[in-house]
Order: sequence, then C-alpha cells, then structure tokens
Amino acid sequence: MSNILVCDDDKEIVDAIEIYLQQEGYNVYKAYDGEEAVNTIAANDIQLAIIDVMMPKMDGIRATMKIRETSSIPIIILSAKSEDTDKILGLNIGADDYVTKPFNPLELVARVKSNMRRYTKLGNMEVESEDNMYQVGGLVINDESKEVTIDNELVKLTPIEYNILLFLVMNKGKVFSINQIYENIWNENAIGADNTVAVHIRHIREKIEINPKEPKYLKVVWGVGYKIEDDK
Repeated sequence: MSNILVCDDDKEIVDAIEIYLQQEGYNVYKAYDGEEAVNTIAANDIQLAIIDVMMPKMDGIRATMKIRETSSIPIIILSAKSEDTDKILGLNIGADDYVTKPFNPLELVARVKSNMRRYTKLGNMEVESEDNMYQVGGLVINDESKEVTIDNELVKLTPIEYNILLFLVMNKGKVFSINQIYENIWNENAIGADNTVAVHIRHIREKIEINPKEPKYLKVVWGVGYKIEDDK
C-alpha cells in the first residue's frame, strides 16, 4: 500500500481528499502546515505528497523546496489561484504537477495515479530488460537501474524529468513539439502545456548541460519543439 501525504491548512479539504484516496487503496498521512509536512516526510516512507501553496508557518513553496533537498518523490501543488504564476513557481522549485482550486476530486485522484505510475517505474519496481541502455555521447541512461550519468557523473532527476529525457533519448534526432512531449509523458490531452513542459526542460538542461544556454544534448528547434542530439 502506497503512503500519500496530504497537506492543507483547511482540515475539511484534507479529510475530503483522504476519503477519495482511501477508496483507491492509498494510505493517507495528514498535515496542516508546511513545517508539519516536511517533518512527516522525513519520519515516514511517503511515496507522494499533495501540498497546498498558502499555509501558515511554512507555505507550500518553501515546504516543496525543503523536501526537494532530500527527496525526489512526486509533489502535486494545490493552488487557489488560476494564474500561471503559482503554477510555474511550483514547477520551478521542484513540484511535478499542480491542481487548481476548486478542483474535481476525481481529477486529483487521476493526477495522483499518473504520478505514482511514473514514480513506481523510476523506482525500478518493474522488471526491465538488461538491454535498456541508451547513450548519446557522454549522456547515458540505464533504464534498468533508472540512473542517468553525464561523463560518468550521476545526475539526479525527478520522475517527470527522467521520463521526458528518456523519451527524447529513445527518439534521438527526432523533434517533438511541446504538446507531443506532454501527451507522451502525461498521457492526457495537452491543454495549456507550454509552461509545464518548458519548466521541466529547463530543469533537465540545468542538470545535464555544462552550459544550459548553449546545450550540447537537449536542443530547441525554434517554432517546432525539442530534440536530443549529440553535438560532437
């Protein structure tokens, strides 16, 4: 049974989310401020966190930053604002996904399942063949151990970042639009996906490129999309 942390200063929202998640077989830990969320994750085996942005003591943004210092579990941000600013800020500091309040509980559950599938795969809980090695120059992905190295140096990626990079490496040289990347990784229609994908692409570049502004591997084709290419 997977453990999920739900953190919101509104107890009724936490209890409602708990009911839906328990119906899907998840075990729920509850927290009501960012500080409590960070401590709960540190003390327990949590596989995914749902964290509200606006909270007392420590808000969701700072809590996410703190969690990312030691953990790569999927984090879904809850935001009461419909503007892109909260969403992009959340993604920028390490969140994997976001849901805007008011939300349909079934949509949130679907997001949880989607992120859990990616995390489970990344955690090597599924058996992969021994041939699942992909290399582009000094970039190597071992899809059996779910490890990425650049010039023999291990690179730490979140589940979303890993899956985007693997998808592009497996299709080396082929250009994919933002919508194509989103639909292949998130397995849902790309509606307003531009900022979401762009933020994750930037994070990947920061981790695998010596100079992210002049990328060697993850390149943009202006007006078209992105591709992986070895710039020898």
